[in-house]
Amino acid sequence: MKTDRSKVKRIPKRGAYDTETIYGILDKEFICQIGFVHHDHPVVIPTIYGRQDDTLYFHGASVSRMLQSLEDGVNMSLNVTRTNALVLARSAFHHSLNYESVTLFGKAELVSDTAEKIEALHVISDQILKDRWQEVRQPNEKEMNVTKVLKFSISEGSAKIRNEGVGDDKADYELDIWAGLVPIERTYGIPVSDPLLKKGIPVSQSVLNLKDEKL
Repeated sequence: MKTDRSKVKRIPKRGAYDTETIYGILDKEFICQIGFVHHDHPVVIPTIYGRQDDTLYFHGASVSRMLQSLEDGVNMSLNVTRTNALVLARSAFHHSLNYESVTLFGKAELVSDTAEKIEALHVISDQILKDRWQEVRQPNEKEMNVTKVLKFSISEGSAKIRNEGVGDDKADYELDIWAGLVPIERTYGIPVSDPLLKKGIPVSQSVLNLKDEKL
């Protein structure tokens, strides 16, 4: 939903409000920055999230100040940003970045239903590494009791995207200075086994599936 606070005001042509664009950016990442006010002070905290349809889930320790504050219904803002290239101009002023970002607004609520809580943890796990959840021991009662899960409805927000080349002043195109794009590419490295791993245990299939994937 496009609102006054979610409307992109600086270079509005870069703004997008459709779910396909917003979900596409959210699905490429798994870390967001959550902003809220705690004891009259603004706070921004990074956390892992998972998306299922129009809901984002995030979790943490039951004593987390962020989760306790958000559970009380305070207003929050959530941002996800992905940088794709350095934009190197002939002038210092016109240097930039190509990026994709999403900023959302709203309130979170506690997930109290046990079945939904487990499913939410599964969603978060799959956001980070698909199919890992099926390979590991599931959370036990004690672990569930010390973990809170909150959900956030994706209903108000916007995306902002820069995917352009260099934009120098006309006179600067005569300068003998290299300009262009430097793509930023992130890939997964070679798995390093835990030194306490029992002998003969192969690398998990979920990890092997990352071989040719990019972050």
